[in-house]
Amino acid sequence: MRDVTHDVPALHRRSFLKYTGALGAAGAVSASLSACSSGPESTNETGGGGGANRTLTAVIGYGNDGSWDPTQTASAFCMAANNHIYEGLLDTDPISREPYAALATQVPADPNATSWKFTLRAGARFHDGKPVTADDVVFVFDRILDPKTQTLAKGFFVSWLKEVRKIDAQNVELVLKFPFPDGLARLTLAKIMPKHVFSQPGAWDEAIKGKAIGSGPYMQAAHHPKSNTTFEAYPDYNGPRKAAFKKMNWLTIVDAAPRVARISGARAGAQIADNIPYANIGQLESGGLTVAGGAGMNNLFLMFNTRHKPFDDVRVRQALHYAIDTGKMIEVALKGHGKPSSSFLNQSNPSFRPAKTVYDYDPDKAKALLKQAGVSGLKIEILAVNVSWIVDCLPTIKASWDAIGVRTTLSPQETTAVFTKMDQKQDYQVVAAASNPNQFGLDADLIMHYNYGPENLWMQYTRWADNSVAKALFKDMDRATQEPDAEKKKTMVQDYIDIVAEQAVLYPVVHNELMTAWNPRELTGIRAQPYPGINLLQAKWA
Repeated sequence: MRDVTHDVPALHRRSFLKYTGALGAAGAVSASLSACSSGPESTNETGGGGGANRTLTAVIGYGNDGSWDPTQTASAFCMAANNHIYEGLLDTDPISREPYAALATQVPADPNATSWKFTLRAGARFHDGKPVTADDVVFVFDRILDPKTQTLAKGFFVSWLKEVRKIDAQNVELVLKFPFPDGLARLTLAKIMPKHVFSQPGAWDEAIKGKAIGSGPYMQAAHHPKSNTTFEAYPDYNGPRKAAFKKMNWLTIVDAAPRVARISGARAGAQIADNIPYANIGQLESGGLTVAGGAGMNNLFLMFNTRHKPFDDVRVRQALHYAIDTGKMIEVALKGHGKPSSSFLNQSNPSFRPAKTVYDYDPDKAKALLKQAGVSGLKIEILAVNVSWIVDCLPTIKASWDAIGVRTTLSPQETTAVFTKMDQKQDYQVVAAASNPNQFGLDADLIMHYNYGPENLWMQYTRWADNSVAKALFKDMDRATQEPDAEKKKTMVQDYIDIVAEQAVLYPVVHNELMTAWNPRELTGIRAQPYPGINLLQAKWA
């Protein structure tokens, strides 16, 4: 079964279909992208000389043919690559997500201020040799905040950022609508792009197809959709995290077996791979590789069509969650690398607390709720993405629902097919898919608004946004966003997550680990991420 990406729907459908993880990343793409290639395909580039000049080869379990536009993409491969090619004013550590100065010279001293001023790093240049200026910064933020332009990034900024002003060629000012300290970490999501390149006619379409020119430590050397993307160290980079590898070759291999084969054995053709299947961990470790997991927001969720009876009844949605034997799912499908969801947030999130409604395995309660709702003889087709670990989990859902008298049919399909049906507003009952908003950050406000909101794409899929409970929820969420006191805000977020849990319109069943494997004899400085992709900005040859 294909290990399709984490594909996450975005505000703009184009960006989603070119991503998913999830669903959180990028399984599917248009035919036009498959024709985009610069030069001959090169999937075995592991040479390049000995020592420090040799090429690092990585295997990414997600497609490289998603959107590469940093303002639009949710593609696991493309977001990871862009973190090496582009810089934000601030970027964040891939694990702690603490902001550090990237294109800017320092992090603002007062996170609670409503004006942040940044000086650009002296001598910073784009990969075409042109200097980075305040005009480039304003250009990117103007696109993100433009009410006429729908980008994924807009949802991360428009609620709290009023405008970005040019002070002079090397200085800019960000004007906030209200104090929003979480905004500092979000600045990494606004990658600074050269105005002289991407203001040209058709340039944003070229960005979607793979054109990438940034100021980061690595330049994109060649891009072959559905095959590989290569990188070279940028010799004029003068920022904080310099390239440790002269060349990198990232292979896209979404099928699990060949991905594992490429990194294992005496003739391994790669030094690192992400998205490692749980069943292969022991094999890789016995071969001398390090395999580590990152536990975060990666989850299997159920999404209900609330316009399709009886799923408009909250008791039915709750019953189907209570019915699932999550313990068995974690043991059999996830090989122990997961936990039952006890909140929308995973347990390691800084804002986590158990929700008031926790769906512990309780088939008797499930039967009682269905009886209270007057529902019997229910037949359900689960429309699911065919991400390999999701497919592994589906039989447990079917067996659990069959056991309470719900006749269940499984219908796993390509990610594109599933969400094309959603976009076309076709009828459906239940969708099972994967998501991981940790790609964008850790703060709960970002995570919840990514999934819930009056104009949110997910809410359009559920047909729930005009529900009276939903309208009250969205107001609670907006109030929490604007709360200046951090502890009060945390409590407000936890309180509205209680409502999200109770309603179970779009809600996680389990949170699971994502596994990364690498050869410790060749690489050091690797840390496993709790979201798709890899980050090699602090790695080096062993």
